[in-house]
Amino acid sequence: MPAAKPTADDYIAQHKQRLSWMPWLWYRLKPKHLLWAKPWQQQIQAELQQLETVTIGDNCFIAPEAQLFGEPNRGISIGNQCMIAANCFLHGPITIGNEVSINHGCSLDGGGKGLIIGDQTRIANNVTIYAFNHGMAPDMPIYQQSSQSQGVVIGRDVWIGAQVGIVDGVTIGDHAVIGMGAIVTKDVPAYAIMAGNPAHIIGDRRDKPATKADSQQHSTD
Repeated sequence: MPAAKPTADDYIAQHKQRLSWMPWLWYRLKPKHLLWAKPWQQQIQAELQQLETVTIGDNCFIAPEAQLFGEPNRGISIGNQCMIAANCFLHGPITIGNEVSINHGCSLDGGGKGLIIGDQTRIANNVTIYAFNHGMAPDMPIYQQSSQSQGVVIGRDVWIGAQVGIVDGVTIGDHAVIGMGAIVTKDVPAYAIMAGNPAHIIGDRRDKPATKADSQQHSTD
């Protein structure tokens, strides 16, 4: 027998999956899609803010598969027009500015001192940021030693490529670019282009020619 024809509910369910993994599409939804999409997001965000110490700004998208955990004094604050994709893990304290995108599979933990992410920063998939470190003294197992935290600060308009790792104590300056797979262990100057393990400067954004905006470009990077 031929497969049953998909229903309107089937298409909506598939569209929700698409949005979860490609959340930049949220900002391209047509009015007919917003009729079901807005109530869906409102419910997800309202429940999250009731259950966790999390605040969410206006016109944000949070994938239902994302896991956000915030406790008193270790909350998560999300600015306006931010998007967090599927399979992300966020544990406060984290402060996220406006127009920030966090793509699928990222793992962010603010440790004791916190993680700050500036406005308009783009974080690609599978990025790992941990704002704490275990003790490593040789006279006892690592898991029994207390952790330390200095915090991590990421400036505005920073582009962090896929599978980047950022360790505790790092500050990344405004407008910097971190190349795919880089491991950032030291502070990054503003406008620097970084690559490698450990990451090192390979260029400066100010040396790049101006380009015309492409209306078809999306925010997966």
